Amino acid sequence: MINFTSWLSKIKLPFFSNFEVYFDLGTSVTKIAIKDKGIILREPTFLGFNSRINQYLFFGNEAKSIIGKTPDFIKIVRPVIAGVISDFDAEVSLINKYLERSIYLYLTNKMIKPVMVGVTIVPTIATEIEQKAAQEVLYKAGLSQVFLIEKPLATAAGCNLNIFSHQPTLVADLGGGLIELSIIGSGGIISQKTLKNAGDNMNRLIYNYVYLKYGVILGEATCEGLKTDLLNFENSEKTVTIRGKSLETGLPKSVRVKSSDIKEALLTNFNQITDAIKELIESSPPEIVDEVMKRGIILTGGLSRIGGLDKFFRDEIKIDVITSKDYQYATINGLIKLANHKEELSKLIIR
Repeated sequence: MINFTSWLSKIKLPFFSNFEVYFDLGTSVTKIAIKDKGIILREPTFLGFNSRINQYLFFGNEAKSIIGKTPDFIKIVRPVIAGVISDFDAEVSLINKYLERSIYLYLTNKMIKPVMVGVTIVPTIATEIEQKAAQEVLYKAGLSQVFLIEKPLATAAGCNLNIFSHQPTLVADLGGGLIELSIIGSGGIISQKTLKNAGDNMNRLIYNYVYLKYGVILGEATCEGLKTDLLNFENSEKTVTIRGKSLETGLPKSVRVKSSDIKEALLTNFNQITDAIKELIESSPPEIVDEVMKRGIILTGGLSRIGGLDKFFRDEIKIDVITSKDYQYATINGLIKLANHKEELSKLIIR
């Protein structure tokens, strides 16, 4: 039987637009791009749910900005945990809202929705059910066809690597939900290791550290701010004054936190990442180790912005480490790049 939707999407009529849409459904940030336009949306993967009226009222930046400031009947929801969808209905609502804020703004005829074909990524550790959930979310949001590819392949392509080359490269994607370490070559993932001690876990470590050392309880946003503003491996000492709730009195209390504090709180976490990279290399065949030594390790993902992190890994692993220039958008840019070469993309689609 002919797939009617597939056939219809190929028809070029003046009133019937055909959009190719690319999604990076990240744990911390959702990114959307469309063909020939590039990235058109980048917002946090957060929603605010009002249990009194059973509706999602706040999305993206607004929802993230009110964490810890809402009444009991408003709950802040994170529909993606560790790279996979954990709350299906919330993710559908979020994608619908984001499509309204991005894709639908480009429509000349607001009365007719376009036929949309989507490409999105899934982590390599995603089960078949979790892969299916990523597809179904986009179908529910109105897409006609959805294709999945493994995230490390898109990320490597976005780092300007030829993923079909027979010269393997190690890519370390340091994200908010997952740390994905992958050796990419010959159009696939040769070997891979995934850790869950990523950016969100680091926020919890900072919370625990300040709680134990200073007796102050901090909010999630404050912990993330400390990580972003203070953490560096360049021996550059910065100090900020933060205010939290005193463990003793329950009243507001101000403390001065230094870069060395945050580094101390997270050093064990980064050592675990270093050990995982070493294990991945040690478990690889000698030919691959030789190529990795020649080509170095590519750092990407939101945590790559940490000053001196590349030097820290280089000193620990004794291999050259290069930070991708466009580390924040490597995955979504990789999807755009691959989609421009349909034959290559077809070889990567998960079937």
